[in-house]
Amino acid sequence: MEFLIPLINKLQEVCTTVGTDLIQLPQIVVVGSQSSGKSSVLESLVGQSFLPRGTGIVTRCPIVLQLIHVSKEGSDYKSEEEGTGDYDEWARFLHTNTVFTDFRKVQEEIQAYTNKIAGSNKGVSSDALYLKVYSPKVVNLTLVDLPGLTKVPVGDQPEDIEIQVYDLVMRYISNPNSIILAISSANTDIATSEALKLAREVDPDGNRTLAVITKLDLMDTGTDAMDVLCGRVIPVKLGIIGVVNRSQKGIVNNKKFKEVLKDEALFLQRKYPTLASQNGTPHLSKTLNRLLLHHIRKCLPDLKKRFQSLLNSLGEDIVDKKQTLLQIITKFSSAYCSAIDGTGKNIETSELFGGARISYIFHETFGKTLDCINALSDLTQFDILTAIRNSSGPRPAIFVPEIAFELLVQRQIRKLEEPSLRCVELVHEELQRIVQHCGTEIQTDMMRFPVLHDKIKDVITALLRKRLPPTNEMVENMIAIELAYINTRHPDFHPQAVAAATFANSDEGTIPKRSNLTKRHTDSFAPSQTTGNIIINGVDVPKEPLKGQIYDASSISQSSGSWFSKILPSGIGPATNGSRTTAQTVPTSSNPSPVSGSPQRTPTSATSHERQLFDKEKNDCDMIECLIKSYFGILRKQIQDAVPKIIMYSLVNHMKNSLQSELVTHLCKAEQIDLLLAESEHVAARRREASEGLQALERVIHMIEEMREATYFGTGTKFKL
Repeated sequence: MEFLIPLINKLQEVCTTVGTDLIQLPQIVVVGSQSSGKSSVLESLVGQSFLPRGTGIVTRCPIVLQLIHVSKEGSDYKSEEEGTGDYDEWARFLHTNTVFTDFRKVQEEIQAYTNKIAGSNKGVSSDALYLKVYSPKVVNLTLVDLPGLTKVPVGDQPEDIEIQVYDLVMRYISNPNSIILAISSANTDIATSEALKLAREVDPDGNRTLAVITKLDLMDTGTDAMDVLCGRVIPVKLGIIGVVNRSQKGIVNNKKFKEVLKDEALFLQRKYPTLASQNGTPHLSKTLNRLLLHHIRKCLPDLKKRFQSLLNSLGEDIVDKKQTLLQIITKFSSAYCSAIDGTGKNIETSELFGGARISYIFHETFGKTLDCINALSDLTQFDILTAIRNSSGPRPAIFVPEIAFELLVQRQIRKLEEPSLRCVELVHEELQRIVQHCGTEIQTDMMRFPVLHDKIKDVITALLRKRLPPTNEMVENMIAIELAYINTRHPDFHPQAVAAATFANSDEGTIPKRSNLTKRHTDSFAPSQTTGNIIINGVDVPKEPLKGQIYDASSISQSSGSWFSKILPSGIGPATNGSRTTAQTVPTSSNPSPVSGSPQRTPTSATSHERQLFDKEKNDCDMIECLIKSYFGILRKQIQDAVPKIIMYSLVNHMKNSLQSELVTHLCKAEQIDLLLAESEHVAARRREASEGLQALERVIHMIEEMREATYFGTGTKFKL
């Protein structure tokens, strides 16, 4: 089963190309605080000094360390062409083809590459460095060395260095396929271990956490780590292993690792004789190898699914370009129509999309906008009274002129045109937006062929732009048709009922009865027997104003019950305290001309003096308002119903019916098929590597099944992980 780890190493290289976030590979992640002994543990596992050392944070980017066991007798990894035929140990970086046989140069290369990607100011980077180490001293392992956990920025380190390191560590240990190697030093309280704290956050059950206790030889005299190593302080399911690393003096003197391992074994036999076989660097190496193999075997089915999904997302090799183009166009047209009809496979749950958003525009946005339009907005009673007078000409109106109602209601109907055109624009924008979110499968093809994606967007934009003016014209024509003829015989329009309701709501005391009206006319409005003038309430008033004199009605005594004051011309006679008051007033001329024979100027604006409306004027205005409200409400319902139908007929359904034919017409041309299906070399390389990874996984799974069958049928072959 040792072949599993080299397989994962190969997949690790594939993931470097296709994206490490897409596939979570089994790996061992080394986590620990600064100066906890992480680097010493890794160097002990390799048997070489190859990691940078110094004060403060030294490891400033993830180092993916792939340990590959090679035999001394011969190995498939050795190559005379690469210069490794005569060496037992060598290293190679993924970012360079150089083979390193001197591990001091490996240390220098790590420092140079770290400065390149993370800068020289002690900052950290999430870009990983990949290093392969071939040696007969190692077991097959894949480890990730992460920057040490820190709290306070030192020197030129960024102020948020703690957050940067925390986010980077959490990104790796959150991988459910990773094994967490939590390193803590024995000369500190394990209860304060930051590594174990982070491991517990992502692995509360401890199913994938292995603890390593370093610096056992540096504990105070009279103390030991027996309780910690036995798991009595903090239990860890995968176990707790203690190791003894090189001291600082040993590092300076370049002490050989063979001697380090020998001294470690002697120390454990002397200090922890009962636990010596369960601790130490060799035991740690074998344990990590066993745990990683078991973990890889458990993750293989999921890895196969992920690689299959990755391969599907990258698409298959193109054999017939014309057929492939037609298939993509057909799939896109189907996905586009499904997005409008709501029959797509992947239903969006975060926001309204496609046909659902169009429905929301029709019934919520557009409908509520029309409901918010007041039938009498920007229309005052003075406007209504002016329209009534202008439509009556020189003759006083006994009844409300119908032409006044038509002119005023047409003015209000025009206010329905702007929201109707805005509704068309909103639907047009949504139809354009569907192109970006019309299905996961087609989006894969769009990402694979960016030129084709751009061309499809251009065709749809042109088609929508071509259909927008006819749709707007139909909406404008609908409003113009309603303006052309005000149908007062509409089945839902009942002007007689409106007039009766208006009359019933008026004040009954303002209109005198016929008998009283005749009597008052006889008593208060009689001709003079001597002068021929008019006698009004006992006052002799001339029929016409004398030359050079302005008619003044202030001398006329008006009783509170007199109705004559209500029929005086505009501007004549102030209202008395007993007269009926109304809220609406109209202006009078402020400077009447005193020239003889010149009539007074009629009021044209509301910028001068104001007067109260007479009851007849008030009733006429109220009747016009009620008629406008009734007719406007009828048309508002008609337009609210008709505009969505126009948009669906002229824009939406036309897009659904003609989209595929338009795409075929504009895109399926022999001279541009190669350009449309142009695929970058990067995507092609990703597909090849993903295919190789998938084939390797299938071979491994097949081999494991054969091993299981051999063991099951009692051949005597047993395989341990």
